[in-house]
Amino acid sequence: MWRTPAVEHLANALVQIDDQEQMLAFLRDVCSFNELATLAQRLEVARMVDAGVSYAEIARQLGASTATVTRVAQWLRHGEGGYRAVLDHVEPA
Repeated sequence: MWRTPAVEHLANALVQIDDQEQMLAFLRDVCSFNELATLAQRLEVARMVDAGVSYAEIARQLGASTATVTRVAQWLRHGEGGYRAVLDHVEPA
């Protein structure tokens, strides 16, 4: 089960941060550079999938594997709604 008390505590901590600089500082402290790059890339993949860009073009533009693009698209369409919530509330980078 992915929804553990520790994950819920993390989610609660994240929603308490309402300042971009504080969020960036927290993300940098908690994530490696590779983890940050991966998270940022997945959000960009989701944005491009949602915009109707082809999987091959997304992979080419972002340097993501087609497996990553497919997985993100799957979670965007059939996941918990997290990607949708973020895409609906955040301006593109």
